[in-house]
Amino acid sequence: MKTVIKAENISKCYKLGKKSFGDLRSTLSNLFNKEENQSKNNEFWALKDVSFEIQEGDVVGLVGKNGAGKSTLLKVLSKITEPTAGKAYIQGRVASLLEVGTGFHPELTGKENIFLNGAILGMKRAEIKRKFDEIVAFSGIEKFIDTPVKRYSSGMYVRLAFAVAAHLEAEIMFIDEVLAVGDIEFQKKCLGKMGDVAKSGRTIIFVSHNMGAINALCNKGFYLKEGKLIATGSVQEISKLYFEDFKSEINSSKINIENIPDIPVKILSAEIISHNKNLIDKFILDVYEPFSIKLKVEVNKNVDNFCLMIHCNNEMGRLFSIFETNIYPKNLEEREVGLFEHIIKIPNPILKEGFYTFDIEVGRFGVGIQQIIKNIFPIEVLLLSKNPRFDPFSKSRNSIFALQTEWLINKLN
Repeated sequence: MKTVIKAENISKCYKLGKKSFGDLRSTLSNLFNKEENQSKNNEFWALKDVSFEIQEGDVVGLVGKNGAGKSTLLKVLSKITEPTAGKAYIQGRVASLLEVGTGFHPELTGKENIFLNGAILGMKRAEIKRKFDEIVAFSGIEKFIDTPVKRYSSGMYVRLAFAVAAHLEAEIMFIDEVLAVGDIEFQKKCLGKMGDVAKSGRTIIFVSHNMGAINALCNKGFYLKEGKLIATGSVQEISKLYFEDFKSEINSSKINIENIPDIPVKILSAEIISHNKNLIDKFILDVYEPFSIKLKVEVNKNVDNFCLMIHCNNEMGRLFSIFETNIYPKNLEEREVGLFEHIIKIPNPILKEGFYTFDIEVGRFGVGIQQIIKNIFPIEVLLLSKNPRFDPFSKSRNSIFALQTEWLINKLN
């Protein structure tokens, strides 16, 4: 198999603190203050001795927490940023979609920016003209193609940017969190297009916190942590390691939410509650044990049509169940101002053996999502109280989840 990307001991260091403007005063100051210059307290190593090889046709999911160095690595590979040490070798034409609207000129129209951005990505004018209609159709912004992009929303930006990059006939693609912006319909379209690109034999490095997308598209995984490449392997192995690390870092069953801009309804804290307190401290639950999620909610203005939602995700990051307030007879259509406690009881048994996380959202009908807290309460569900030979909740049994149901059998003759 042909190696198309090779990284050798790539490191990237950033200097923290005030920026030097290169005048005579700062130059002399730097010369005479050697001790200060030699201090390493103001150094931040975004990458440290990262080495790997990627073969032609590999689709690699690059995972890690915010600040792990994922975006920096893609910028180094794309030659946007020079490494402090080490080298990267790439064979093939590269298309990079690293930041929304990179290469767009705000005063130019969408049509003009397609040609500009395509040229920046290395497309020839004849190639852009040949694919122009296809790019516009994929972006879904035909009505605004002659409008200056400075009037575009962030979603429209990413639609156009992804459409141009996805239609570049490149052997290698670098994609960084493009699915974080845009509506659900466009995200599905992007995933479909990326799936087609992956099947065509092109090489892709895909950065995303959407583990469902990572597992659906990628055949290999790289795990970056604090600037170091700590593991490579199959995407399933890396996903499991990533979630195990994530789970081990959480040591509290209660989360205080960071302050956010003023919105009519917001969540202040979230807590997971179980009857077995010894187990919940370790975020381990029995299949047959019910649990609850308690939310502290602040309503600072009389509003209507808002809803609290809890999304349950499996170990691959895929949403498979939603608990909403608006499905109950006593919903939250109107609420007086004040602090409220909401307790959502998760019945048992409902979750099979496995590892789960939760997203919590506040939404308003006709307005959209107001607040979202992602990937909290990583819990592990195990068969502890029962372990019959053929338990439907065992991890070895097929299906996403199991429900206990009552079967009625009537003799017909």
